[in-house]
Parts: sequence; structure tokens; C-alpha cells
Amino acid sequence: MEIKKLFIENAPVDSVSEIQPGIHLLKVYSPSIAKNSRPGQFCNIKVSETKFPLLRRPFSICNVDGDFIYFMFNVYGEGTKLLSIKKKNETIDVLGPLGNGFDLDGNYKQAIIVAGGLGSAPFAYVTKSFINKNVISFIGGRSKKDVITYGLLNIKSVTEDGSLGMKGNVIDLLKNNISEIDIDNSRIFACGPNAMLRALKSFAMENSIECYASTECAMACGFGICQGCPIENADTDGYKLVCKDGPVFNVKDVVI
Repeated sequence: MEIKKLFIENAPVDSVSEIQPGIHLLKVYSPSIAKNSRPGQFCNIKVSETKFPLLRRPFSICNVDGDFIYFMFNVYGEGTKLLSIKKKNETIDVLGPLGNGFDLDGNYKQAIIVAGGLGSAPFAYVTKSFINKNVISFIGGRSKKDVITYGLLNIKSVTEDGSLGMKGNVIDLLKNNISEIDIDNSRIFACGPNAMLRALKSFAMENSIECYASTECAMACGFGICQGCPIENADTDGYKLVCKDGPVFNVKDVVI
């Protein structure tokens, strides 16, 4: 059994940039975590040196460049607000890499990225890690401002209000472009709201396409101690833990 390496680093901030309205990219120097991370894993970040906010916050590893790690986020509470105003050379306490990432190995020829909103966060790292794969990215959002394409290739967009790309949701987009999907030689890699992932699971199973999804859940500890992030097994009794057994699962194995 593989023993995973886990690190706590007091990571200096290199930059915090707003890559599009409301979407921030945090770059930190974290060589041990960067060296040992895999696409689809996450880190738990202590956003403040004080006791508020009390718990660490989970963030997908958005990208890795040498000794630097990138995290993508929007401001939705006090924790992310504190991250958005970090200055260069300030430090943050980062725990990682955590969880199991995407299985990129295999003989498939086409990689299908499917993401909704901030579900795009892990896919810059995923995309740069593909070797000899034809990549197509299906990206959705409520409106144009919610479509995040950082680090992606061959992008097809969809919005619920029709402000960018076709009008509809990302499953509509997939069905509308089914002729471009190599059904027999493709694998889907997805992240987004649970409603999207449930619909995607049905699409993938109906078309016999292997599909891996990064699931979303509130995670306190990040490594299975608190037992606070269960996800139900699809074919057997019992549960897995999103933080320890996931966050990436083959969709056929879990109830989303």
C-alpha cells in the first residue's frame, strides 16, 4: 500500500491576482507540497494566524509550477476575504497534499473536461499533466462571469442565461457536441455542483464513458479523522470519506 506524504508548510505568498471579476488566484511558495502533489488533490489552508476562522478551509490545487502552488477561489465568506487581501511575503499555513486525485493513466485517446463555475479550479493542473491526449473542455456557468477557463484547452462554453456560448447547462452542451466525443476512446474528468455531477453520471453511464468526478463536501480535518464527509457507496452498504477516499471518485462507485 502506498504511504502518502503529508506536509504542513508555512508558505510565503508570492501573489494574489484577480484573473477575472470575482475570481482570485493565490500563488504560494510550498516546495514540499508542490513536489508531492497530484492533479485533483487538495490542501487545507489556515487562512489566519488568529483563532478566527477556527477551521482550515479546503482548496483544490489549481496548478503547480516548480516550487509554487496555485489556488483559485472567489470571496464568499470571511476566510476567503482574508485570503484575497494577502500581501507578498505574508505567510499562510498549508496542509497537504490531501486526498486522491484523478486517474490520468490509461489507453484512452480523448480527455473530456467538464466543469461548472469554480469546478474549473483543479483543471489547469490536470490539463498540463495529460500526455498525448486530445483534450476538449466543456465549461458552464450561470452567466458569462461564472465561466472560468484558466489553463484550459479547446473550450466550449455554455451559460444558463445565454450570455456566453450556447444557452443551457453543461449536459446540454455535451449532448449538443456528442459527435465530437470519441465514445469508445474517451474518459471524462469533472468537477462542479452535485446537481451537475448527478446529471453527468447519467450521461456517462448511458453512453458507456468512464467518468471521474471531484466531489464537493464540507471537510473539517481533511484526512479522515473527524468522519464528517461521508459519501454513499453505489453498489454496497456503507460509506467512503470524501477527504480520504476522494475527493475524486469513479462516478459508478458512489451515490452523488
